[in-house]
Amino acid sequence: MTAIDLPAIDRGRTGIRGVISRHPLVSFFVLANLLSWTAWIPYVLSQNGLGVWDFTFPEVLGGGQILGMLPGAYLGPITSALVVTVITDGAAGLREWAARLWRWRVRWHWYAIALLGVPAALVLTGAVFSGGQVLAPSMTALAVYVPALLIQMVTTGLAEEPGWRDFSLPRLQARFGPMRASLILGPLWALWHLPLFLTEWGGWPDADWTRPIAFTVFCIAFNFVMSWVFNSTGQSLPLAMLAHVSVNTFVSILWADMFPTIGEQAITSVLAAGGVVAAVLVIVLTRGRLGYRDEVNGDELNRDDLNRDDLNRDELAGLGQVDEPVLVGPDHRL
Repeated sequence: MTAIDLPAIDRGRTGIRGVISRHPLVSFFVLANLLSWTAWIPYVLSQNGLGVWDFTFPEVLGGGQILGMLPGAYLGPITSALVVTVITDGAAGLREWAARLWRWRVRWHWYAIALLGVPAALVLTGAVFSGGQVLAPSMTALAVYVPALLIQMVTTGLAEEPGWRDFSLPRLQARFGPMRASLILGPLWALWHLPLFLTEWGGWPDADWTRPIAFTVFCIAFNFVMSWVFNSTGQSLPLAMLAHVSVNTFVSILWADMFPTIGEQAITSVLAAGGVVAAVLVIVLTRGRLGYRDEVNGDELNRDDLNRDDLNRDELAGLGQVDEPVLVGPDHRL
C-alpha cells in the first residue's frame, strides 16, 4: 500500500469508529487539539502561565517547558495519528505510517540542508534584520548545540512530525496537491500551539498580540519548506524532523548570542519574514510541486495532474450513497 492507496472503505461502521473512518483528517486534527489542549491546562493555569494555580513546574534543562509542554505534545499529533491510522487503515496502514519514521537512507545533501542549510538561512535572516550586527556565539552555546538538537529530535520532533508530516501531509496532498495541502496544513499546525502563548513558551505575560500572528505566518511559510524536504526525500520523516528541530535549536541556543540587537518581541516576526522568503524560493524553484511525486509512476505532479484523477470530488461525494465497501485510489477522505 502506497501513501495514496487505501483499503476498502467500510461504510457499515457506525459510531465514533465510523466517523473516524469516513473523516480521518478531520478526526486527527480535532483529536490532536483536544488531547494536547486538555493536557496543557495545568501548564497554562500554573505560575508558568496565567498564574491561577499556585504551582510552578520544576525546571528541567533550564526551564519548566519540558514537564509542562511535553505531556500534551506526546498526547497530541503522534498519539492521534496512531489512533486514527489503526482505526482507518488497520495494520497495513500502521506499518506504512511507522515505516516513514525509519527512512534515514537519503542522499547526503539533504542532511546538509537540514543540519547546515536551515541554520545558515537563519543566520542570513538575522544578519539582514540586525543590520549586519552579528556576534559569534559563546563556546557554551556551541558546546550544547548538538546535544540540544538530539533532545529536540526525541521531544518536539518525535511528538509532532508523525502527525503533521507523516499522517496529514500525504493525505492532504492526495486530495489537494502539494501547494494547497501545505497552505491548509500550515495554519492547523500553528493553531495547535495556540494555548502555549498563555505560558512562558510563548513569552507570557510580556508578549503582545502580534506574536501568535507572526508565529502563524511563520508556520504557513515554513510548512512549504517542510513539504519540500519531506517529499523530495521519499517521505523521510527523520529529515522532516531534522529540518523542524534545526529551527527550534538554533533559535533557543544560538540566536540570543548572535543577534542581541533583535529584541525578544521581534524574533518571531523576523522568523516569519525569513520563512516567507524561503517559501517563495522553494515554490519558484520547484514550480509549485514541492518535490511531490506520483506514487504510481514516479512523475512529479502539478495541480492539472491532480484534476485529472479518475476519482474526482463529485464521484467521491457519491460514495456516501454506496452500500458496499468501495476501493478507491487516492485518499480523498477528510
